[in-house]
Amino acid sequence: MSTSLIIAILIGATVLTNAQISYPQTRRVGVADTIHGTIVTDPYRWLENDRDPEVEAWVAEQAKTTESYLLKIPYRYRVLDRLHTLTNFVRYSAPWHRAGITFYYKNTGAQNHNVLYMKRDGSTEAEVLLDPNTFSDDGTVGLAFASESLDGKYLAFGKTEGGSDWNDIYIIDLSTKQILPEVIKWTKNSGVSWYEGGFYYSRYQASDGKEKSLTKKNSYQSVMYHKLGTAQESDQLIFSDPDHPEQFVGCYVLERSEYLIRYVRQGASDGNEIYVRPLREPSAPWKKIFASTTTSFYPSHDEKGTLYGTSTDGAPNGKVVRIADPLGAASFETVIAERENVLDAVSFASGRMFLTWMIHVHHEVEIADMTGKVIGKIDLPGLGTVSGFGGELEDTTLYYTFTAHTYPTTIFEYTVATGASRVWQKVEAKFDPEQFAAEQVFVTSKDGTRIPMFILSLKGLPKTGTAPTILYGYGGFNVSLYPSFNANLIPWLEQGGVVAIANLRGGGEYGEAWHKAGMRTQKQNVFDDAIACAEWLISHTITQPGLLAINGGSNGGLLVGAVVNQRPDLFRVAVPEVGVMDMLRFQLFTIGWNWQADYGEIANSDEFKAMYAYSPYHQLREKVNYPSTMIMTADHDDRVVPAHSFKYAAMLQHVYKGDRPMLLRVQIKSGHGAVNRDKQLEGVADKYSFMWYEMGVTPSY
Repeated sequence: MSTSLIIAILIGATVLTNAQISYPQTRRVGVADTIHGTIVTDPYRWLENDRDPEVEAWVAEQAKTTESYLLKIPYRYRVLDRLHTLTNFVRYSAPWHRAGITFYYKNTGAQNHNVLYMKRDGSTEAEVLLDPNTFSDDGTVGLAFASESLDGKYLAFGKTEGGSDWNDIYIIDLSTKQILPEVIKWTKNSGVSWYEGGFYYSRYQASDGKEKSLTKKNSYQSVMYHKLGTAQESDQLIFSDPDHPEQFVGCYVLERSEYLIRYVRQGASDGNEIYVRPLREPSAPWKKIFASTTTSFYPSHDEKGTLYGTSTDGAPNGKVVRIADPLGAASFETVIAERENVLDAVSFASGRMFLTWMIHVHHEVEIADMTGKVIGKIDLPGLGTVSGFGGELEDTTLYYTFTAHTYPTTIFEYTVATGASRVWQKVEAKFDPEQFAAEQVFVTSKDGTRIPMFILSLKGLPKTGTAPTILYGYGGFNVSLYPSFNANLIPWLEQGGVVAIANLRGGGEYGEAWHKAGMRTQKQNVFDDAIACAEWLISHTITQPGLLAINGGSNGGLLVGAVVNQRPDLFRVAVPEVGVMDMLRFQLFTIGWNWQADYGEIANSDEFKAMYAYSPYHQLREKVNYPSTMIMTADHDDRVVPAHSFKYAAMLQHVYKGDRPMLLRVQIKSGHGAVNRDKQLEGVADKYSFMWYEMGVTPSY
């Protein structure tokens, strides 16, 4: 395998300049709002109506412009071929067991979607239960989730079209493999929770038309109960709240529990509410057992009538609590107290708690009994990321996964009686992971805070300041960027490139305090952290501004837009993906109102000023030498609607007069994430090709 890198300064003849690009004409309109005394212009608001024929025509012209530019890159399709080769290996999910059946997902390597298998106890062969690759001819209909009934007779599963967050729920009989006639529609942000001959689920009201809107605000979610064998129109309303349209609501039943649990999360709240009532008394009143706008409680286990769960109430790093009599006094008792390290996850199985702690962005797993006494730990292969350990109450065998940046995801089988782990499935990759290195460094941010960052590269790569480098970050919503093996990074790394993954404030790497330090009026800390990481990469001779790209998706797309506005001199290339670019109108579309908990509310003067100050769309300026930019979005993204990217692209093309490309790439029939493997790899190949080309780098493909 070649690991050489040819760095050439391409002058004139090879690089297509902006002078040769004819961008589509984008009309500007005289729209403005006055917010807290500030006049905010919005000349491209008309692009928010993405189903308007004029907008569709504009998007089509942008697509032609971008495609003509990408076609000039000679190695574009060779990069795509390499990605297909490197990711063509068999992959499994961790299995789970229910009522005598083991379920797991498998992908033979080149399949667009993972296939769901089932294997009955005593059988030697697993059988295909659901193959999403057969759902549509073009591979754009996927399997959103699958949930088996407690008795193992049925399985409910969600289908999603074009990457949309909307799901239609179907039910399959596990004995006959026949799909039941009823279809549950208008569901989003909902799974199912089985109880007796049906399940609880959450839905929105049907829209005026037959099609589900990809931009309309999602309001008035309600909880329903569906009885198998009946039409959705006959479903029973369990809960609705017409006085609070902007909230998530749902109900669920824990294994062997006699309680129906209802959760509520208000749109701009960082906390939640939990209610319970007797499961077999549907007319009984709900009892509130927890309510907070700043902290949370999530019941996840019922031990003979005592509810166990995790909470951040008085414990920003997390703790385990229990309530012995939720329908009575409902007093909380701490079982596992808060520690210096973050309690990242808790699983309950076989009379034990499996506690996953995060320590400087890697996991350790302890085992405790139900009183909270630690009785053991899991020996892991190294420093990395763990998930799993879930199961039925009496399971004697559990499964978990372990992965790290240089350790392909491996599934282990854990025997409860002996505490021993063995490999159940291991990835047989098409390359040697040992040739790569992952180093964790700590970067000092503007205010002195130490920011963890992982540096991925070939082993022994010299630090000469000449490595093409991607700085990747997210920094929001309590989301942690865990060490995880990603074969999509291999083409960049094997060509002598570096990938730097920054664990910015706003994430969950160090608990709720870390999260709050990067939200609302503190959001600028996130951008300061990313800027400090970029400066570190340059000062430590990893790379130089002419070879540095910044990349992120969703909230990470916002990160890219804000950072290049503030420090365009640090980067040669910027690739924001499905980013939140208009910080003053995000709350008006689909579930954007929910992000106010992290970003803030326009009605609050201080929060408005903070958001306006970094809003990527609003802070673009003329006479600034922005990095070469490819804005990536998707036409079916109904989480961060593509209008964010459309408006940002239009403004960037308007203000920038230099010779660098400012492109908009719109993936068709895809959503907030790539709709299938093929489209995902096409996006990665275009991203790498664009970055290399703009850096003046020729990979040896």
